Amino acid sequence: MAKASLLSLSLSLLLLFHGCLAARNQQSQQQNVCQIDRLASLEPSNRVKYEAGTVETWDPSHEQFQCAGVAMMRHTIEPNGLLLPSFTNTPQLMYVIQGQGMTGVLFSGCPETYQAPQGSQSQSRFQDQHQKIRRFRTGDILALPAGVAHWCYNDGNQPVVVVSVLDLVNSNNQLDNNPRKFHLAGNPRQEEFQTQQQQRQQDPYRGASQECNNIFCGFDPRILAEAFNVDERLIRKLQNENDNRGAIVRVKGELQVVRPPRTQREQQRYEESDKVNGLEETFCTMKLRENIGDPSRADIYTREAGHVSTISSLNLPMLRWIELSAEKGKLHRNAMMVPHYNINAHSIIYAISGSCQVQVVDNYGRSVFDGELRQGQVLVVPQNFAVVKRARGQDFEWVSFKTHDNAMISPLSGRTSVLRGMPEDVLANAFRISREDARRIKFNNQQTTLIPGSQTSPEMRDDA
Repeated sequence: MAKASLLSLSLSLLLLFHGCLAARNQQSQQQNVCQIDRLASLEPSNRVKYEAGTVETWDPSHEQFQCAGVAMMRHTIEPNGLLLPSFTNTPQLMYVIQGQGMTGVLFSGCPETYQAPQGSQSQSRFQDQHQKIRRFRTGDILALPAGVAHWCYNDGNQPVVVVSVLDLVNSNNQLDNNPRKFHLAGNPRQEEFQTQQQQRQQDPYRGASQECNNIFCGFDPRILAEAFNVDERLIRKLQNENDNRGAIVRVKGELQVVRPPRTQREQQRYEESDKVNGLEETFCTMKLRENIGDPSRADIYTREAGHVSTISSLNLPMLRWIELSAEKGKLHRNAMMVPHYNINAHSIIYAISGSCQVQVVDNYGRSVFDGELRQGQVLVVPQNFAVVKRARGQDFEWVSFKTHDNAMISPLSGRTSVLRGMPEDVLANAFRISREDARRIKFNNQQTTLIPGSQTSPEMRDDA
């Protein structure tokens, strides 16, 4: 009996050791891909046009995205366009660059709290009811857990543009480090997340004409007919055979859903919902949205330089589930965000408007990026790499996605910097300078994060 117990304990320890070793090896492999000699500002590598919009993706095999363990995509939904329901194998953090609309996020097992009024006896006894619908607008951050289906509808007068980051190495992704979209409806193209290598290679299956690409297509229609208790004719509609509209379709007329009226009071409640602390929420009603585009909620503000807003699990609890956070900023002309590094996260910077000069330095003191980041481009700044950005001839706006739910930065200059916290003698001996020069290094810049353009040195200013 004792031998059996000892053998069982030995096997358990062996399995635990191998499990830990596998996890350590996987982490080591992830860290090894961050041996980057040169960064680049990246444009989308793939664009798929659908009936009422487009989907653009960045090459997920690029070393920058491999280092950060993320994938990037951008949706453009035309007015009256409906992004058909789908889900991914990873959590998503989305930023609404432009437009407004409504979205449904479908949590399995949650009640259908939006219900149509009961009709007369002459009407069908089944009245529409569904899960909560959430509105979104420019500047909103939307958090989506892995495997949770969602749809979006543009009910405004201008295109909705949304940029998203997918966290591929998140613990909730049990597949692999490839972004995968599972479509519940429509007949989407499968090239959305193709890598550049896959685009160059001839796909042996591309010539085959598959008439259906949503997840219902692979089931036997007879099985689905029994599961839904409907006839096979309706199931074939569910499988969207010969439907060429793609993943974003145009709604005829107006999308009819159950929703509260949009009165001025309702709009005020929408604004005030940003202030809910989340403690009284259940999982089914958990807050998924926070607006960080409004300058009035900025965490850092300087009239001459600009502002920065951050969102973390402290003010949006859902981010603790998906292990992501974000930063939204605006720099006025020639203004600078002081050199800093991200303490505990990679930073994926998306340029919303304008352009800026960016410099990034690695742990060897090498400049791995010294160039321009323009509207629509993405730059990945690995954890602890030092970075500085300065707006060029016009205002520059950006959103940074961070791979930690409570990301933190450490300034290298200014009132809250690491050098400011050091004794003068430490600085004097470290840099072989006088105590007077050390005092200048510590105290000459009284700003915290943003420096107005008038305070930057002449050689750092834009020529325009």
